[in-house]
Amino acid sequence: MLRASIETQGEEVDLRGLTDGKAAGESSISGAAALVDFVEATLGGNADEIAAARDLVRSELGSEALVDAAAVIGNFERMVRIADGTGIPLDAAVNVATEEIRSELGIDAFASEERKSEVATWQRLMARAIDPLAKIGLRWQGRRASR
Repeated sequence: MLRASIETQGEEVDLRGLTDGKAAGESSISGAAALVDFVEATLGGNADEIAAARDLVRSELGSEALVDAAAVIGNFERMVRIADGTGIPLDAAVNVATEEIRSELGIDAFASEERKSEVATWQRLMARAIDPLAKIGLRWQGRRASR
């Protein structure tokens, strides 16, 4: 969703910022490095690290953004736990559409990866053919929405 919303504005996306604090700091996304630190602290830090990361997000982006970020972290954590606990496989369309992103971010290394099916060559070719059209459509929609 983040990639799509950025592309509606006609900007390019560097997904390294999602997993690399240094790349996040170079991102055009306001407060990206603070948000990455907050996610990492929330998912694996101690209470002091979480408090420091929370304070940084609040100071850089405000209390509303902090609440939004915490809600997104909690929601994704919940969805992943439900999917992992029930063994829900990745939908075929999502599997194809996210293949490049999963590879770029190293997501395929997680345990839930074993539940996804292999992407067929024809599916990969179809996704590559559709992707440029989807980007054009997103940019057009973004320009329309900003009027």
